[in-house]
Amino acid sequence: MLESLDIATFAGRVGEVFLLAPDETTVVATRLIAVTPAPGGSAGPVRAGGRRPFSLIFRSPPAAPLPQRIYRLQHEELGPLDLFLVPIGPDEAGMCYEAVFT
Repeated sequence: MLESLDIATFAGRVGEVFLLAPDETTVVATRLIAVTPAPGGSAGPVRAGGRRPFSLIFRSPPAAPLPQRIYRLQHEELGPLDLFLVPIGPDEAGMCYEAVFT
C-alpha cells in the first residue's frame, strides 16, 4: 500500500489526527502538521513507481521522544500505515516526527 501513496494522498489531510501505536498497549494521538515536496518540488524527478519524493511532519503531545523506527499509524480513512518516523525535535506545541517518501 505504501507504494501507492503520494503527496496528494496527504495534502488535504494537514491537521488530521493519526493514532500512533508505539507498543501493543499504548496509543498516542499525533497530528499531521506539514506535507512538503522534496527539493525540486513538483518539478523534481519522478522515482521508480511514479512518485515524486515528499515528507510528512507529525506532532505528538510533549513527552520523551520516541526513537526512530517503524511505527503503526492508524487513520480513519487511510487505515493502518507502517511508517518510518524520525524524531526531529520539539516545537512550541509538542514533539515532531518526520516520515520521508522517496
